[in-house]
Amino acid sequence: MKIQLIRNATMKITYAGRTFLTDPMLAAKDALVPFAGIARNPTIDLPFPIEEILKGIDGIMVSHVHQDHFDRAVNPALPKEMPMFCQPGDKDRMAEEGFQNVIPIEYSHTWEGITITRTTGKHGRGEILERMGSVSGFVFQAHGEPTVYWVGDSIFCKEVEDTIKMFTPAVIITHSGGATIPDFESIIMDAEQTFTTVKASKAAVVVAIHMESLDHCTVTREALRQMADKEAISPSRLMIPKDGETVVF
Repeated sequence: MKIQLIRNATMKITYAGRTFLTDPMLAAKDALVPFAGIARNPTIDLPFPIEEILKGIDGIMVSHVHQDHFDRAVNPALPKEMPMFCQPGDKDRMAEEGFQNVIPIEYSHTWEGITITRTTGKHGRGEILERMGSVSGFVFQAHGEPTVYWVGDSIFCKEVEDTIKMFTPAVIITHSGGATIPDFESIIMDAEQTFTTVKASKAAVVVAIHMESLDHCTVTREALRQMADKEAISPSRLMIPKDGETVVF
């Protein structure tokens, strides 16, 4: 099993012989509006041409349809007949975009020997939570493979804690950029919540992504690593890949 971080939450996850493209944000640098009033998004270029990113993918997974997870640039690029896994509330949007094989996951779905279980979370706290809408994470399970929990756009909350207890994943993928909408708290995990996830999982390897590509993210890779060192969390427990980097399990 391997995870290649492309940018933000866009990854290529190769699992049980199949490769999933997650949360495809393929827009060019500066193509999207600012989220925090600081700069246009994304703030950096893709590490590879879109054609290379799409090479070898078997399915697409979208946790939710905010612009930084599913942007208009994907429409002409992605194969419309390819399986598109999403949360139930996004099915109509995907059909409107022309995707012909949309598979909404209410709870669990098995595809090509891989069981994909949808999880929930909280995209912030308080007033902002309702504005941000529903988000999902996904757990991957297959014979001979480590259980992988992709948390998605969620803070650390009871839903995340319960998922860790229920599935005891070997690998947890967190969105750890501390994204913050002006006048509100973080709407995804920051450094401290990432460390809480590491400690809650006891033995899992946590792979932290969703950093250094959007104007409302406040946590950098360097800062996260420095703070983790102070918490005595080793690089073997908390991996922080760069854009384009592949980690193998």
